[in-house]
Amino acid sequence: MVQTKADIDLNSWVDDYSDMLFNFAANRVNDRDLAKDLVQDTFFSALKAWERFEKKSTVKTWLFSILKRKIIDHWRQQQSRKTKPISQYTTNDEDENNWIEATTPYSEVNETEAFFENNELRSALMGCIDLLPEKQKGIFIDKFIDHKDSEEICNEYEITSSNFWVIIHRAKIQLKGCLDKKWFEN
Repeated sequence: MVQTKADIDLNSWVDDYSDMLFNFAANRVNDRDLAKDLVQDTFFSALKAWERFEKKSTVKTWLFSILKRKIIDHWRQQQSRKTKPISQYTTNDEDENNWIEATTPYSEVNETEAFFENNELRSALMGCIDLLPEKQKGIFIDKFIDHKDSEEICNEYEITSSNFWVIIHRAKIQLKGCLDKKWFEN
């Protein structure tokens, strides 16, 4: 039976997933208010798109994928801005002309370098993940990129919990060796 919007218990989504989604967003945008907005937008988008949800994954995985796209859209929008909003240059003190130290040119250079370094590290990591054997790669991506539950992954790959953790451990060892060569030795 197909669920309609009336059948969806949005409160249970909020109860079950809001903290996880908020923590995920807050770690990526480093702004608690923005993270709350992104999570709220995620729930709203999910509610609007419920009829198109194919249920090939769990609701949790689906919500995380929506949130990831919201975060990517946010960063794309920030990068395309020609100027920064004035709120980034002032504090919330009485004197609105105070400059925040983090917005000095030296800090912007550091942030830009960190951004490119993170992109390079991400590329190196994804290249290393691609070198993993298929089963290891799938399980690793499901666990650490798609944030699936361990039990769900075990059921999907028809493996035991102990086998799952052995595969994860071996994947981590291979990734460490690969990153040592591709990233840390450069």
